[in-house]
Amino acid sequence: MYAKEKNYLAIDDYERSVIINSLNNLRNKLIADGRYTDAVNELIIKFAHAPIKKFKIKMTEV
Repeated sequence: MYAKEKNYLAIDDYERSVIINSLNNLRNKLIADGRYTDAVNELIIKFAHAPIKKFKIKMTEV
């Protein structure tokens, strides 16, 4: 059995709200089409409850 790989995204508050709104629009479209929304619901929950960590980015010249 394989260990689950975790992926991290660095996004700001605006980008986070765009992602959640887009997923919600997709969910509404799936409901209107009579299709299952389970996967989209899980993603909305994951993004809405994802922990927020602040970090600094150091710029270096190459």
